[in-house]
Amino acid sequence: MRLGSLNIRPPAVMGILNVTPDSFSDGGRFDNPTIALRQAAMMAKAGAAIIDIGGESTRPGAKNVSEQEELDRVIPIIESVGTVTDVPISVDTSKPRVMRAAVAAGASMINDVYALQADGALAAAAELKVPVCLMHMRGEPRTMQDSPQYDDVVADVVSFLESRIEACLAAGLSEDLIVVDPGFGFGKTHDHNVELLANLRQLRVRGRPLLVGVSRKATLGQLTERSVNDRMPASIAAAVVAVMQGAEIIRAHDVAETVDALKVVQAVMKMGRKL
Repeated sequence: MRLGSLNIRPPAVMGILNVTPDSFSDGGRFDNPTIALRQAAMMAKAGAAIIDIGGESTRPGAKNVSEQEELDRVIPIIESVGTVTDVPISVDTSKPRVMRAAVAAGASMINDVYALQADGALAAAAELKVPVCLMHMRGEPRTMQDSPQYDDVVADVVSFLESRIEACLAAGLSEDLIVVDPGFGFGKTHDHNVELLANLRQLRVRGRPLLVGVSRKATLGQLTERSVNDRMPASIAAAVVAVMQGAEIIRAHDVAETVDALKVVQAVMKMGRKL
């Protein structure tokens, strides 16, 4: 699977590196630059195909972070991570200035939970010509879990992603740079999330690679009655289901364990195609 200059072999694991004090699972764990750098090196050694660095929490109820604060958090980390590994770096941001600065610092992908809807984001992505992940979200982080409703969650997510791809193409972004993400937990109830996972093949809009980020999320907690830091087995189970349903990239906190699980999935799927 080629995404611009990125040559990624699916199923690929995108390691999560949140350099924030308030992310839902690992907030405050990696906002120290030395610890963040050590974590990035560990994820690379464990087999991460991409390292996704974010400086603003998008958990339900999260507060907005200023542009300068986000820059101060992520740019030094991106620069430092690039000195210890050649694993591609993704920047998890919706701000055009952060996108530009991150790519200048060494990031080679943009992961935007707002799907390039912020003012100037489409123009920045088209100018930078790096792969971009377009995610579906109903509302915004502060309000997205306030009774989200859909007539048909699968159809609505597909329609949204199709419209954002069209907007990208109109802005001059090449289609082969686009990845789509249904946005598990972003303006969805637990039932919505399970329905999306069960119908994942329908979400491969226009044949674009599908990224799934369900690691440690609340739906897994409700299904297993486990706290956020005890959801690794459930996260791996969801990753396995997602890949068997057509996902090419899994965004995960527990990189080594997810990589191992997906090696098994890949072997089984490869053998199945031979028979």
